[in-house]
Amino acid sequence: MTLSSSPLLVIGLLVTAALAWAAVVSARRRTAALTAAGVAVPGGRRAYLGTGLTIAGVGVLAVAAAGPTAMVPVPRTAGTVILAIDVSNSMGADDVAPTRLAAAQRAARAFVAAQPDSVDIGVVAFERGALTTARPDADHSVALKAIDRLKITGGTSLGTAITASLSAITGKQVALGREGTAPDIGYWPSATVVMFSDGQNQGADVERAATVAQGAGVHIHTVGVGTTAGATVKVDGYHLRTSLEEDTLTSIAQTTGGAYHPASDTARLDGIADTIDLRLTVSDEPLPLAGGLIGLALALLTAGAALTVLRSGRVI
Repeated sequence: MTLSSSPLLVIGLLVTAALAWAAVVSARRRTAALTAAGVAVPGGRRAYLGTGLTIAGVGVLAVAAAGPTAMVPVPRTAGTVILAIDVSNSMGADDVAPTRLAAAQRAARAFVAAQPDSVDIGVVAFERGALTTARPDADHSVALKAIDRLKITGGTSLGTAITASLSAITGKQVALGREGTAPDIGYWPSATVVMFSDGQNQGADVERAATVAQGAGVHIHTVGVGTTAGATVKVDGYHLRTSLEEDTLTSIAQTTGGAYHPASDTARLDGIADTIDLRLTVSDEPLPLAGGLIGLALALLTAGAALTVLRSGRVI
């Protein structure tokens, strides 16, 4: 349990302790006075039950005033989407205005905005290597910030992009074996990868990586960013011709049961969420306790006042 205001709790408990001390002192003085007068003390400890309930009610109110919150497990249905975005040098081409990367970022942001809260979204940036820049999270603002931070660098390895996305999904490192062996990463049908790229690949193992995703039940939807006519980019002082390679992206999508989407057709990406098999998960969420404690305090105060009135004819 956490408190939003510990000082209020301390003050409230001090007030409660002071009231309890005053009640004890008053009861002892009253008992001593009655005993000295030769009058039997009526009711014994039960005579002070009303006062005790009233003081307990004040104590519970002190706890409620501190704003207590408990973390409770809450089940919810959720799916996972990893946005794998190409940040290689070729994504700096301007055949899609203003650049391929900027266009991919724009499409990715629109896709995130269209997803329901039940979908956890993560971001993987890839070139020759790949880096998970945002782990899957129900807070979509995390993914949006990660998308905005992307910068162009390096070559392209679509196979690495796939294994890095699978690592983000499973929460453990996924790598292809040196002798062509594919790792067993379990079955993740509630996960989907959306890959934004121009399809140019300088790495190997694309087919094997896609096969691993297929075996794990992870669909990969690919988004082709660029044009087949292509454009020229300047890399390390050299001018290189680059164009959209749709065949590679289409092959990845078909192998994993996904679909290829041209950049001009990115509006249809919103429908990808409908293909995700949502799973039942349990997450800890804050539960405010103040309301229930206030109700308990009112019940104690009411019971204390009622018993005091019935016993003595006065409230205190």
